[in-house]
Amino acid sequence: MSKLHYEDQFTDENGNFQYYQNPVKAIRAKCKWDCCAGSDKDVEECNCTKCFLWPFRLGKNPYRTPRVLSEEQKAAIAERLQRAKK
Repeated sequence: MSKLHYEDQFTDENGNFQYYQNPVKAIRAKCKWDCCAGSDKDVEECNCTKCFLWPFRLGKNPYRTPRVLSEEQKAAIAERLQRAKK
């Protein structure tokens, strides 16, 4: 069984550091490897609610409101998508 290291999770096969495009995903990776020794289950069951990163530990922003679109906006988006596919 190979040993997992923190650095292995953030480097590609050439040893180059990988940057996260999404800050919330980077927070999840930090929680997973710094606090929970690589265990996804421990991240989900974390009870350290005083941690500033705790609300973001699941890789989602709990404060983001869902986007509500009108029918006109949906039609405009669908039209732009169809033009982009051509």
